[in-house]
Amino acid sequence: MSDNQALFERAQAVIPGGVNSPVRAFRAVGGTPRFIQRGEGAYIHDAEGRRYIDYIGSWGPMILGHGHPAVIEAVTAAAREGLSFGAPTEREIELAEEILKLVPSMEQVRLVSSGTEATMSAIRLARGATARSKFIKFEGCYHGHTDALLVKAGSGLATFGHPTSAGVPAEVAQHTIVLEYNNVAQLEEAFALHGKELACVIIEPIAGNMNFVRASVPFMTRLRELCTAHGALLVLDEVMTGFRVGLASAQGLYQKLIPGFKPDISVFGKVIGGGMPLAAFGASREIMKHLAPLGGVYQAGTLSGNPVATACGLATLREIQKPGFFEALTAKTRRLVEGLAGVAKEMGVPFSVDSEGGMFGFFLMDALPQNYAAVMTTDKERFNRFFHGMLDAGVYLAPALYEAGFVSAAHSEADIAATLDAARGALR
Repeated sequence: MSDNQALFERAQAVIPGGVNSPVRAFRAVGGTPRFIQRGEGAYIHDAEGRRYIDYIGSWGPMILGHGHPAVIEAVTAAAREGLSFGAPTEREIELAEEILKLVPSMEQVRLVSSGTEATMSAIRLARGATARSKFIKFEGCYHGHTDALLVKAGSGLATFGHPTSAGVPAEVAQHTIVLEYNNVAQLEEAFALHGKELACVIIEPIAGNMNFVRASVPFMTRLRELCTAHGALLVLDEVMTGFRVGLASAQGLYQKLIPGFKPDISVFGKVIGGGMPLAAFGASREIMKHLAPLGGVYQAGTLSGNPVATACGLATLREIQKPGFFEALTAKTRRLVEGLAGVAKEMGVPFSVDSEGGMFGFFLMDALPQNYAAVMTTDKERFNRFFHGMLDAGVYLAPALYEAGFVSAAHSEADIAATLDAARGALR
């Protein structure tokens, strides 16, 4: 059996920072990353044999838990038939049909391999369809590591964004306008200044990379109105929320609250791949006709529609459509977050929580923040102590203050009770 620290030291010699995605390095919280050997149901096991109740779920995809029998069976059967062909398969059609059945705002969908690839392609499609270059994103929303999306807010609405990563040229960032999430007045001013030049606005309807922050109904209503009025396309990034917060995804929630609401382009990932590398973007036929091979907007990928990934995603989507699935998952998640809030109140610790479907977030503050600036006022050191207290007690939360959490169908009442006991000790 290996040691986590020894593995981390070994990894750092051959992998930058010792990890293949930055948040895994534990730099935000300190300490040594846990190197995971296997997962089963609601649990993951590290290299030292320790078991943890898993509230990351591979950052969202494992809505059924690890190693669900129907998913494993589908993946195993697909792998026996072939790992990759670089040619069309019937299963790609089946998965596309399943997604479109559940998301009526789309008429066609293109399968890709990652959320970053999907958002990048969606923005390119919006630019090609509108013949415009500029677009709006919001501070605190993460849409992957494409150059134009690694941008922070400028000094004012008359200026454009600034790169947040080395290697991103300023001339790339100049087409990106970054606004404050849930700020209607700023949104209106930006459209007044740049409306005729905007190809699209891209937004997470529930932001999961500043923990868990919802777009307010007035904000989303006005955003839809302004996009329509100015001919800009509304791109809803549901990589994280898609089929996670409900069977109709986050757009289904807003459709119930805003008459006639629908996005122009939707982006999905995570759950639709069931843990395998798979994502998608889709829209009406009128918009999708601009995509190659029909139109001039180019996008391609050797592993797009991979036969093993599509089998995994298809099995997952079929399981979550079973009667009562989301009602049970939602109730379980609510019991967790309400329990955490109750423990915090008992301990006299400022605490606010929110959840939707199988996705949740909490803040060590009295009220839920509405934007990135408010999220940044959270007591980081207190969160880090809480994180390590929970980890030591066998509960695996995201190793960063700014990440949402996920509950799976495999989490039991005993798991939730154990989590609340751990929270009581960690908050103490």
